[in-house]
Amino acid sequence: MPNIAGFCVYCDINRDTFYAQEELYSDTFKKINEILEDEALNNKFLNDARIIFYMKNKCGYKDKQEIDTTSSNKITIINDLPSDGNEDK
Repeated sequence: MPNIAGFCVYCDINRDTFYAQEELYSDTFKKINEILEDEALNNKFLNDARIIFYMKNKCGYKDKQEIDTTSSNKITIINDLPSDGNEDK
């Protein structure tokens, strides 16, 4: 599974050095984290439960549904879960 530890081994740096780059090279740091997130999401060798667990812990994914009620008694449900792209199935 793609992760920061593996990235650090690949780059021959330690984690402290990796995290220190966030302040100096914030765009590159964000890009690396986005690549690791994308690789984990699209990993065909992991089961869904493991991917979900990783995303919740590493990337801040949450299972939540917000319900906003207004004084006109309208209810709006906002589902902020990421789409898997399979809406037609």
